[in-house]
Amino acid sequence: MTISNYLTNEHRECDNIFAQAEQEVANGDFKKAEESFLKFADETLLHFKKEEEQFFPMFEELTGSSDGPTMVMKHEHEQVRGLMGKMAEAIESQNRDAYLSLAESMMILLQQHNMKEEQMLYAMADRVTDANRANELISKMEELTL
Repeated sequence: MTISNYLTNEHRECDNIFAQAEQEVANGDFKKAEESFLKFADETLLHFKKEEEQFFPMFEELTGSSDGPTMVMKHEHEQVRGLMGKMAEAIESQNRDAYLSLAESMMILLQQHNMKEEQMLYAMADRVTDANRANELISKMEELTL
């Protein structure tokens, strides 16, 4: 499996959980929405941890750059974390309109972020990483937990 495939699959899994939570809020089912949102948050935060602790350091080592694209991605991760906090508050207070408005912002942010990672960082990593190193990285990422 390539780094791109592994990390892109995680993006899709998170996207699906996010869409489920959004639909549950739209339907007014805040109990299910809270469960789905917490799953989305956990999966997304674990994905960020994999990138920040394993993938980005390897990418920076291979490219010799630690203040380029990975710095931008880390900043965007912080933006996502902040938005997650606001979304959690909206679910807790069962504020449907606030949640759906924040969800729209989150969707735009994540789509742009994921596209940059998938089309630039992951693709570059696949080009400069041999199969053994990619498999080693994926194994290390698999071991991480929140």
